[in-house]
Order: sequence, then structure tokens, then C-alpha cells
Amino acid sequence: IALEAGAEDIVVDEEDGSIEVITPPNDFMAIKEAMEAAGLKAVVAEVIMKPNMETIFTGDDAVKMQKILDMLDDLDDVQDVYTSAVIED
Repeated sequence: IALEAGAEDIVVDEEDGSIEVITPPNDFMAIKEAMEAAGLKAVVAEVIMKPNMETIFTGDDAVKMQKILDMLDDLDDVQDVYTSAVIED
């Protein structure tokens, strides 16, 4: 249904059964409404910024990156923090 409505791709998470619908931001509402009209209700439906490439951080670098992200998020003027960092334990 989402692909027929104009979505670029669909990604199914085998672990939890969730489905990620990838679409240009300007098509988001039309695709969401098409899915709802077909009886599919989203648990979470939002437009996000997703990086084209990710950078993996491990060990001390992961701790430092997480600290920077937390500090940015704690700033009063900051509403959302986006990153291409993948922080592994």
C-alpha cells in the first residue's frame, strides 16, 4: 500500500516485526493517509533526518561522542539532535 502511494522503500525489522516506510518528506502525509485508509495504523509516524552514511563509535570514542550528544541535547535552544554516529557498547 505504501509503495503504491509513492513510498521509496519499505524495511521490515525481523526482530520486532516493525515496518519502516521510507519516503520523501513532502509525500509523508499522503502515504500516511493512504495507509490509514487501508486500515493500517502507525504506532509512530514522523519525518526524520536519516544520514546517507553512518560513523561507528566504540570504546572511549563512543563514550566521548555520547557525552557530546547529551550536552547538545541539554541546551535550552536545541530541540532535536541529529547525528550520523552509531554508538556501540
